[in-house]
Amino acid sequence: MTNKNIIKLLPYQKPFLFVDGIDTVSEHGITGHYTFKKDESFYKGHFKDNPITPGVILTECMAQIGLVCLGIYLMKDELNESIKPQIALTSHQIDFYLPVLPNEKVTVISEKEVFRFNKMKCKVKLFNEKDELVCRGNISGMIQIPAKAGISDSKNQ
Repeated sequence: MTNKNIIKLLPYQKPFLFVDGIDTVSEHGITGHYTFKKDESFYKGHFKDNPITPGVILTECMAQIGLVCLGIYLMKDELNESIKPQIALTSHQIDFYLPVLPNEKVTVISEKEVFRFNKMKCKVKLFNEKDELVCRGNISGMIQIPAKAGISDSKNQ
């Protein structure tokens, strides 16, 4: 599975897609990047006359790259254009150190800690263009593959 295929399988689209590219991916982790464009809608009100990227958006960027893209890679044998994953964030704990400004490129580095029974936990870090640590923490989530059409659930029989 190529890096572009991973991005195509993401269950997001603009304006809520925060992945421009994947730099490296393996069974152990992933590195990817995103540039926060100056015309992103959240800058209009966060903050008045001093736009910075909200922490919840930075967390989402880390989750999309560090958890979802990695999960898609790890489940690559079960996914394709017609079978896309369903994602649920289950927990996160993030510490923030620096702001991210409009037009700033960030890099997310994620290390897989656990991936078992479709639940994954990762250590994530987000760096700015100066290679300064912006935020870091842990993100966990569930990655499910939808039931195939025509196959009924045994509980419903």
